[in-house]
Amino acid sequence: MATEAGRRVASGVLLLTAASFVAAALILGLVVLIAMTFGRLDSAAVGRAVFGMGWGLLALVGAFLLLPWMGRLSRLGDDVRLLELCDPGAPLLRELMDRAPGTYNHSIMAGALAYAGARAVGANALLARVGAYYHDIGKLVRPQFFVENQLGLRNPHDGAPPAQSAFIITAHVREGVVMAEEARLPRAVVEIIAEHHGTSLVTYFYRKATAGDIEVDEAPFRYEGRPPASKEAALVMIADVADAAGRALVDSGPVQIEEAVRKVVAAKVADGQLAASGLTDAEVEEVVCVYAKMLAGLRHGRVEYPGEPSEE
Repeated sequence: MATEAGRRVASGVLLLTAASFVAAALILGLVVLIAMTFGRLDSAAVGRAVFGMGWGLLALVGAFLLLPWMGRLSRLGDDVRLLELCDPGAPLLRELMDRAPGTYNHSIMAGALAYAGARAVGANALLARVGAYYHDIGKLVRPQFFVENQLGLRNPHDGAPPAQSAFIITAHVREGVVMAEEARLPRAVVEIIAEHHGTSLVTYFYRKATAGDIEVDEAPFRYEGRPPASKEAALVMIADVADAAGRALVDSGPVQIEEAVRKVVAAKVADGQLAASGLTDAEVEEVVCVYAKMLAGLRHGRVEYPGEPSEE
Protein backbone atom coordinates (compact mmCIF):
# COMPACT_ATOMS: atom_id res chain seq x y z
CA MET A 1 0.00 0.00 0.00
CA ALA A 2 1.80 3.07 -1.30
CA THR A 3 0.68 5.60 1.31
CA GLU A 4 2.49 8.48 2.93
CA ALA A 5 2.65 6.41 6.10
CA GLY A 6 4.13 3.51 4.18
CA ARG A 7 6.82 5.78 2.88
CA ARG A 8 7.52 6.99 6.40
CA VAL A 9 7.88 3.39 7.59
CA ALA A 10 10.28 2.76 4.71
CA SER A 11 12.16 5.88 5.80
CA GLY A 12 12.58 4.25 9.21
CA VAL A 13 14.34 1.31 7.58
CA LEU A 14 16.57 3.73 5.69
CA LEU A 15 17.30 5.50 8.97
CA LEU A 16 18.35 2.22 10.55
CA THR A 17 20.62 1.46 7.59
CA ALA A 18 22.16 4.91 7.75
CA ALA A 19 22.73 4.53 11.50
CA SER A 20 24.59 1.27 10.86
CA PHE A 21 26.94 3.02 8.45
CA VAL A 22 27.48 5.82 10.95
CA ALA A 23 28.33 3.29 13.67
CA ALA A 24 30.81 1.56 11.36
CA ALA A 25 32.38 4.92 10.47
CA LEU A 26 32.74 5.80 14.17
CA ILE A 27 34.49 2.50 14.87
CA LEU A 28 36.87 3.05 11.96
CA GLY A 29 37.53 6.63 13.07
CA LEU A 30 38.27 5.51 16.62
CA VAL A 31 40.71 2.87 15.39
CA VAL A 32 42.51 5.47 13.28
CA LEU A 33 42.61 7.88 16.24
CA ILE A 34 44.18 5.23 18.48
CA ALA A 35 46.77 4.43 15.83
CA MET A 36 47.69 8.11 15.37
CA THR A 37 47.86 8.77 19.13
CA PHE A 38 49.92 5.77 20.23
CA GLY A 39 51.71 5.01 17.00
CA ARG A 40 50.30 1.53 17.10
CA LEU A 41 47.00 -0.24 17.54
CA ASP A 42 46.11 -1.27 21.07
CA SER A 43 44.03 -4.39 20.54
CA ALA A 44 42.39 -4.10 23.95
CA ALA A 45 41.31 -0.50 23.33
CA VAL A 46 40.06 -1.34 19.86
CA GLY A 47 38.11 -4.29 21.28
CA ARG A 48 36.47 -2.11 23.91
CA ALA A 49 35.57 0.47 21.25
CA VAL A 50 34.05 -2.14 18.98
CA PHE A 51 32.21 -3.70 21.94
CA GLY A 52 30.73 -0.34 22.98
CA MET A 53 29.71 0.56 19.46
CA GLY A 54 28.17 -2.86 19.02
CA TRP A 55 25.99 -2.44 22.08
CA GLY A 56 24.95 0.99 20.88
CA LEU A 57 23.96 -0.42 17.51
CA LEU A 58 22.09 -3.27 19.18
CA ALA A 59 20.16 -0.77 21.30
CA LEU A 60 19.23 1.15 18.16
CA VAL A 61 17.96 -2.01 16.44
CA GLY A 62 16.01 -2.99 19.55
CA ALA A 63 14.37 0.42 19.80
CA PHE A 64 13.37 0.27 16.13
CA LEU A 65 11.83 -3.20 16.50
CA LEU A 66 10.00 -2.27 19.70
CA LEU A 67 8.64 0.99 18.29
CA PRO A 68 5.29 -0.48 17.12
CA TRP A 69 4.70 -2.13 20.50
CA MET A 70 5.69 1.04 22.35
CA GLY A 71 3.22 2.97 20.20
CA ARG A 72 0.49 0.46 21.00
CA LEU A 73 1.13 0.53 24.74
CA SER A 74 1.34 4.30 24.88
CA ARG A 75 -1.64 4.62 22.51
CA LEU A 76 0.07 7.35 20.52
CA GLY A 77 -1.36 5.96 17.30
CA ASP A 78 1.83 6.03 15.26
CA ASP A 79 1.79 5.18 11.57
CA VAL A 80 2.91 1.60 12.09
CA ARG A 81 -0.03 0.89 14.40
CA LEU A 82 -2.48 2.62 12.05
CA LEU A 83 -1.19 0.57 9.13
CA GLU A 84 -1.76 -2.60 11.17
CA LEU A 85 -5.36 -1.54 11.81
CA CYS A 86 -5.97 -1.14 8.05
CA ASP A 87 -5.42 -4.86 7.54
CA PRO A 88 -8.73 -6.66 6.81
CA GLY A 89 -7.44 -9.43 9.08
CA ALA A 90 -7.38 -7.11 12.11
CA PRO A 91 -9.68 -8.66 14.76
CA LEU A 92 -12.40 -6.00 14.85
CA LEU A 93 -12.52 -5.58 11.07
CA ARG A 94 -12.70 -9.35 10.60
CA GLU A 95 -15.55 -9.55 13.10
CA LEU A 96 -17.33 -6.68 11.36
CA MET A 97 -16.94 -8.46 8.01
CA ASP A 98 -18.37 -11.70 9.40
CA ARG A 99 -21.20 -10.43 11.60
CA ALA A 100 -22.16 -7.10 10.02
CA PRO A 101 -21.19 -7.25 6.33
CA GLY A 102 -23.33 -4.26 5.38
CA THR A 103 -21.68 -2.10 8.01
CA TYR A 104 -18.27 -3.39 6.95
CA ASN A 105 -18.82 -2.42 3.30
CA HIS A 106 -20.13 0.99 4.35
CA SER A 107 -17.08 1.52 6.57
CA ILE A 108 -14.65 0.63 3.79
CA MET A 109 -16.35 3.10 1.45
CA ALA A 110 -16.38 5.75 4.17
CA GLY A 111 -12.67 5.09 4.63
CA ALA A 112 -11.99 5.69 0.95
CA LEU A 113 -13.98 8.93 1.05
CA ALA A 114 -12.32 10.17 4.25
CA TYR A 115 -8.86 9.36 2.89
CA ALA A 116 -9.49 11.32 -0.31
CA GLY A 117 -11.04 14.19 1.60
CA ALA A 118 -8.11 14.37 4.01
CA ARG A 119 -5.65 14.54 1.15
CA ALA A 120 -7.67 17.36 -0.39
CA VAL A 121 -7.63 19.52 2.77
CA GLY A 122 -4.22 18.57 4.15
CA ALA A 123 -5.43 16.46 7.10
CA ASN A 124 -3.98 13.15 8.30
CA ALA A 125 -5.23 10.85 5.54
CA LEU A 126 -4.21 7.58 7.22
CA LEU A 127 -5.88 8.51 10.50
CA ALA A 128 -9.06 9.55 8.67
CA ARG A 129 -9.17 6.23 6.82
CA VAL A 130 -8.64 4.13 9.96
CA GLY A 131 -11.16 6.21 11.89
CA ALA A 132 -13.74 5.56 9.18
CA TYR A 133 -12.96 1.83 9.13
CA TYR A 134 -13.71 1.59 12.86
CA HIS A 135 -16.32 4.32 13.36
CA ASP A 136 -19.27 1.90 13.43
CA ILE A 137 -17.79 -1.04 15.37
CA GLY A 138 -20.43 -0.45 18.06
CA LYS A 139 -23.01 -1.87 15.65
CA LEU A 140 -21.52 -5.30 16.37
CA VAL A 141 -23.55 -5.34 19.59
CA ARG A 142 -26.89 -5.36 17.69
CA PRO A 143 -26.09 -5.59 13.97
CA GLN A 144 -29.64 -6.59 12.97
CA PHE A 145 -31.01 -3.25 14.18
CA PHE A 146 -29.23 -1.41 11.38
CA VAL A 147 -30.76 -1.50 7.93
CA GLU A 148 -27.56 -2.30 6.06
CA ASN A 149 -27.30 -5.63 7.91
CA GLN A 150 -30.93 -6.75 7.67
CA LEU A 151 -30.55 -8.25 4.18
CA GLY A 152 -34.29 -8.48 3.54
CA LEU A 153 -35.16 -9.74 7.01
CA ARG A 154 -37.86 -8.16 9.17
CA ASN A 155 -36.92 -4.77 10.54
CA PRO A 156 -36.91 -5.09 14.37
CA HIS A 157 -37.84 -1.40 14.64
CA ASP A 158 -41.25 -2.06 13.09
CA GLY A 159 -43.83 -1.47 15.76
CA ALA A 160 -41.27 -0.33 18.36
CA PRO A 161 -41.68 3.05 20.10
CA PRO A 162 -39.58 5.68 18.26
CA ALA A 163 -37.76 6.69 21.45
CA GLN A 164 -36.72 3.10 22.06
CA SER A 165 -35.44 2.76 18.50
CA ALA A 166 -33.52 6.03 18.82
CA PHE A 167 -31.91 4.80 22.03
CA ILE A 168 -30.73 1.61 20.31
CA ILE A 169 -29.41 3.50 17.29
CA THR A 170 -27.50 6.10 19.32
CA ALA A 171 -26.09 3.42 21.63
CA HIS A 172 -23.74 2.19 18.90
CA VAL A 173 -21.49 5.20 19.51
CA ARG A 174 -21.19 4.55 23.24
CA GLU A 175 -20.69 0.84 22.67
CA GLY A 176 -18.15 1.52 19.93
CA VAL A 177 -16.07 3.64 22.30
CA VAL A 178 -16.11 0.87 24.90
CA MET A 179 -15.03 -1.73 22.33
CA ALA A 180 -12.28 0.57 21.04
CA GLU A 181 -10.99 1.14 24.57
CA GLU A 182 -10.96 -2.59 25.28
CA ALA A 183 -9.06 -3.23 22.03
CA ARG A 184 -6.64 -0.42 22.95
CA LEU A 185 -7.11 1.40 19.68
CA PRO A 186 -5.15 4.64 19.35
CA ARG A 187 -6.66 7.55 21.24
CA ALA A 188 -7.19 9.54 18.03
CA VAL A 189 -9.27 6.68 16.57
CA VAL A 190 -11.36 6.42 19.76
CA GLU A 191 -12.07 10.14 19.52
CA ILE A 192 -13.27 9.77 15.93
CA ILE A 193 -15.63 6.98 17.00
CA ALA A 194 -16.99 9.16 19.81
CA GLU A 195 -17.42 12.22 17.56
CA HIS A 196 -18.56 10.82 14.22
CA HIS A 197 -22.24 11.61 14.93
CA GLY A 198 -21.62 14.54 17.25
CA THR A 199 -24.90 15.56 18.85
CA SER A 200 -26.90 15.01 15.65
CA LEU A 201 -30.62 14.32 15.64
CA VAL A 202 -31.84 10.85 14.70
CA THR A 203 -34.15 12.44 12.17
CA TYR A 204 -36.13 9.40 11.00
CA PHE A 205 -37.35 8.35 14.44
CA TYR A 206 -37.82 11.94 15.62
CA ARG A 207 -40.12 12.63 12.68
CA LYS A 208 -41.91 9.37 13.35
CA ALA A 209 -42.42 10.43 16.97
CA THR A 210 -43.69 13.88 15.98
CA ALA A 211 -46.12 12.64 13.34
CA GLY A 212 -49.48 14.30 13.84
CA ASP A 213 -47.98 17.50 15.31
CA ILE A 214 -47.21 15.87 18.66
CA GLU A 215 -44.85 17.84 20.93
CA VAL A 216 -41.78 15.70 21.58
CA ASP A 217 -38.54 16.54 23.39
CA GLU A 218 -35.57 16.38 21.00
CA ALA A 219 -33.04 15.34 23.64
CA PRO A 220 -33.76 11.56 23.62
CA PHE A 221 -33.44 11.61 19.84
CA ARG A 222 -29.97 13.16 19.77
CA TYR A 223 -26.61 11.40 20.00
CA GLU A 224 -24.84 11.90 23.32
CA GLY A 225 -21.39 12.36 21.79
CA ARG A 226 -19.58 15.58 21.07
CA PRO A 227 -19.18 17.41 17.76
CA PRO A 228 -15.98 16.66 15.84
CA ALA A 229 -12.99 18.47 17.31
CA SER A 230 -10.63 17.60 14.44
CA LYS A 231 -10.66 17.68 10.67
CA GLU A 232 -10.28 13.91 10.56
CA ALA A 233 -13.36 13.32 12.73
CA ALA A 234 -15.36 15.81 10.65
CA LEU A 235 -14.29 14.08 7.43
CA VAL A 236 -15.53 10.76 8.83
CA MET A 237 -18.84 12.35 9.87
CA ILE A 238 -19.36 13.75 6.37
CA ALA A 239 -18.24 10.49 4.73
CA ASP A 240 -20.72 8.57 6.87
CA VAL A 241 -23.75 10.61 5.83
CA ALA A 242 -22.57 11.14 2.25
CA ASP A 243 -22.23 7.41 1.63
CA ALA A 244 -25.66 6.80 3.17
CA ALA A 245 -27.19 9.52 1.00
CA GLY A 246 -25.55 8.11 -2.11
CA ARG A 247 -26.78 4.59 -1.40
CA ALA A 248 -30.34 5.85 -0.91
CA LEU A 249 -30.51 7.17 -4.46
CA VAL A 250 -31.74 4.91 -7.24
CA ASP A 251 -30.84 5.36 -10.92
CA SER A 252 -29.25 8.71 -10.20
CA GLY A 253 -26.49 10.59 -11.97
CA PRO A 254 -23.61 12.81 -10.81
CA VAL A 255 -25.81 15.89 -10.46
CA GLN A 256 -28.33 14.17 -8.19
CA ILE A 257 -25.56 12.62 -6.12
CA GLU A 258 -23.84 15.97 -5.61
CA GLU A 259 -27.16 17.54 -4.61
CA ALA A 260 -27.74 14.78 -2.06
CA VAL A 261 -24.24 15.20 -0.60
CA ARG A 262 -24.65 18.97 -0.41
CA LYS A 263 -27.99 18.55 1.36
CA VAL A 264 -26.68 16.29 4.13
CA VAL A 265 -23.54 18.39 4.62
CA ALA A 266 -25.57 21.60 4.78
CA ALA A 267 -27.72 19.98 7.47
CA LYS A 268 -24.63 19.20 9.54
CA VAL A 269 -23.33 22.74 9.14
CA ALA A 270 -26.70 24.25 10.08
CA ASP A 271 -26.85 22.01 13.16
CA GLY A 272 -23.44 23.26 14.31
CA GLN A 273 -21.79 19.85 14.02
CA LEU A 274 -18.71 21.10 12.12
CA ALA A 275 -18.14 24.32 14.05
CA ALA A 276 -15.27 22.99 16.19
CA SER A 277 -13.65 20.79 13.55
CA GLY A 278 -11.29 23.34 12.06
CA LEU A 279 -12.66 22.87 8.55
CA THR A 280 -13.10 26.15 6.69
CA ASP A 281 -16.02 26.81 4.37
CA ALA A 282 -13.69 26.42 1.40
CA GLU A 283 -12.46 23.08 2.70
CA VAL A 284 -16.03 21.86 3.27
CA GLU A 285 -16.80 22.78 -0.33
CA GLU A 286 -13.70 20.89 -1.50
CA VAL A 287 -14.76 17.83 0.48
CA VAL A 288 -18.27 17.93 -0.99
CA CYS A 289 -16.84 17.95 -4.51
CA VAL A 290 -14.40 15.11 -3.78
CA TYR A 291 -17.04 12.92 -2.11
CA ALA A 292 -19.65 13.55 -4.81
CA LYS A 293 -17.16 12.66 -7.54
CA MET A 294 -16.16 9.43 -5.82
CA LEU A 295 -19.74 8.38 -5.13
CA ALA A 296 -20.73 9.12 -8.72
CA GLY A 297 -17.86 6.88 -9.82
CA LEU A 298 -19.60 3.95 -8.13
CA ARG A 299 -22.49 4.31 -10.57
CA HIS A 300 -20.47 4.25 -13.77
CA GLY A 301 -21.99 2.43 -16.71
CA ARG A 302 -20.88 -1.01 -17.81
CA VAL A 303 -20.60 -2.56 -21.21
CA GLU A 304 -23.45 -5.00 -21.88
CA TYR A 305 -21.94 -8.27 -23.01
CA PRO A 306 -23.62 -9.81 -26.05
CA GLY A 307 -25.52 -13.04 -25.59
CA GLU A 308 -24.72 -16.32 -27.25
CA PRO A 309 -25.22 -16.15 -31.03
CA SER A 310 -28.46 -17.76 -32.22
CA GLU A 311 -28.45 -20.87 -34.34
CA GLU A 312 -29.68 -18.79 -37.26
